[in-house]
Amino acid sequence: MTYLDLLSKSSRRCVRAWQWTREDEPCGEYAELHELADGWALAGSVVLSREGTPFLAEYSVESDSRWRTRQVHVALRGAGVSRTLDLRVDDGLRWWRGREEVVQFAGCTDVDLAFSPSTNTLPIRRLSLEVGQGSDVTAAWVRMPDLSLEKLPQRYTRLSPTRYRYESGGGRFTSEVETDELGLVTRYPPAWVRVSSASR
Repeated sequence: MTYLDLLSKSSRRCVRAWQWTREDEPCGEYAELHELADGWALAGSVVLSREGTPFLAEYSVESDSRWRTRQVHVALRGAGVSRTLDLRVDDGLRWWRGREEVVQFAGCTDVDLAFSPSTNTLPIRRLSLEVGQGSDVTAAWVRMPDLSLEKLPQRYTRLSPTRYRYESGGGRFTSEVETDELGLVTRYPPAWVRVSSASR
């Protein structure tokens, strides 16, 4: 069973499926966007390597109807390593890992998976910026390959109907991200590019 199978089953509908590849290193991803009865879900499988070690990362991220993160599931395997991460966010925007509250993420509305561009969709859709507008957010960043958690300040500025400037770490990293009409990444320089897509 993959994390594509662990999405909420109630009134689930696959809206779009697509494939990404990385241009800077051997890596690929298959992902889907689902419409749920009360929100949205992103799910995918990523094959990548870190320092010569291959990994398979499978994930699902569920949000409410306003694109605020509600549940995160990640399963990672590679070279005898097996790790999982399960997060949930309550109505008060408190984050929980099992029964333990992750207090440093209180008030955060987005998760950011370091190994996939899928979660850029969450703030892009939630903020609904007009062209020329920008907004600062703080995401719960899931790092690779240890699945450790870190707060990551970010900024999104809408440059055109389908293009955003993404900044993180106080501007230490920037990228002009291109998206489709659903807010899904089609190009994320210098790494990710979408090579195929199909609506359901």
